[in-house]
Formats: sequence, C-alpha cells, structure tokens
Amino acid sequence: MKKTRLCYFLFFLGTIALGLLSRTIKDIPLFIGDMLYAVMIYFMVHFLFPKAKTRTIALVSLLACYAIEILQLYQAHWIVNIRSTTIGHLILGQGFLWSDIVAYTFGIGIVFIIESFLKKPTDSL
Repeated sequence: MKKTRLCYFLFFLGTIALGLLSRTIKDIPLFIGDMLYAVMIYFMVHFLFPKAKTRTIALVSLLACYAIEILQLYQAHWIVNIRSTTIGHLILGQGFLWSDIVAYTFGIGIVFIIESFLKKPTDSL
C-alpha cells in the first residue's frame, strides 16, 4: 500500500513539473497544460484514496476540476486577490473557459484509460 501511495505521489509531483514546463515552452499548446492539471488532480486523488476504484478516482477528479473551473465565475474581491498570487493562480485559475472543461475531460479520460488498461489482469493461455 505504501509503495502504491508513493508512486502516485511521485506521479503527482512529476505531473506538476511537466505542467509548469509546458507553460514555459511557447510551442506547446495551452490545452496540454490544462490536461496535465487534470492528470495532476487525478494522481492527487489517487494518492489520497489508494483503495478507491479507478472509475471512482476518475469521477471525483473530474468533478473537482469542473468545480474549480466553475468557481472561476465567482469574482468576489477576496478570491480575486488569492488568484492574483502565483500559487492562487496555479491552483484556482483565472477565468472560466469551456475549452478548459474539454481539456480536463480529455486529460482524465486518457489517464483513466491507460490506468485501466495497465490494471487489467492478462488472460493466461
């Protein structure tokens, strides 16, 4: 169990690094960073709930991403101040975009398919 949690924590950190790197290279489309954000959330949820089913992890992650994106429609002064900080901007984003919802869906969909494929027991001959 500890080994699994460590793996997901390392995947979480690695995804953060890739996401930040994707924002510094101008030739990488912005949606890649948004997809990586969703994948990071997926790995964080998996780290927090290692015994949960992959389908549940994907659903919770997707709902968290959607909630964070919808929260960007809320523009109270206090949360705008938080978003103006580097960490606040990275975690909470800046403004609602439908394209981010699509990117989150694809990011979590891809990692869910890959993990489901890797976890599937192989049929013995």
